[in-house]
Amino acid sequence: MHTLHIKNMVCARCVNTVREELRQAGLTVQSISLGEAIVEGTINHDTIRARLEAQGFELLENHTARLVEQVKTVVIQLVHSDALETMTGRVSEYIARTVGKDYEYVSHLFSSVEAMTIERYVILQKIERVKELLMYDELTLSEIAYRLGYSSTAHVSAQFKEVVGMSPTAFKALRRKPRTALDRVGK
Repeated sequence: MHTLHIKNMVCARCVNTVREELRQAGLTVQSISLGEAIVEGTINHDTIRARLEAQGFELLENHTARLVEQVKTVVIQLVHSDALETMTGRVSEYIARTVGKDYEYVSHLFSSVEAMTIERYVILQKIERVKELLMYDELTLSEIAYRLGYSSTAHVSAQFKEVVGMSPTAFKALRRKPRTALDRVGK
């Protein structure tokens, strides 16, 4: 069995697409989750890399890239599953526990590779989630703030304005500003 680490897997459709591409490459997929596939069969890295890249994914082959991608996946899952609403403790503790590494080490590595802090990446992901929830028009800003672990609507509003350049109310009224693909946030 072989473990493949794959960048840009951010949703269930990504998992299904990668599963199919690996199957088409002649591999038996034992298990697959965001960012990782466990497969059996003869691996031709060039073929797998080409198949994945054609679909917008990237085969990660070094430890640093895998760890940074793992952190991104943890953040995306945390923010977009609304787990922040019930989370106890700090996001940094959750990330360290989930990736099984010291947060200081992970934070330094992430910053050196991505040219931004993990904290900034979390903020950018949260703002993308705010945009999504505003577009759905089902929750008040206060409910959105609570869901995403903000201390107040003023806090989410200030962060939103800093990142997007307009207030959540102005964004909601505009409704035409396209969202950023989750794997493109921060780029």
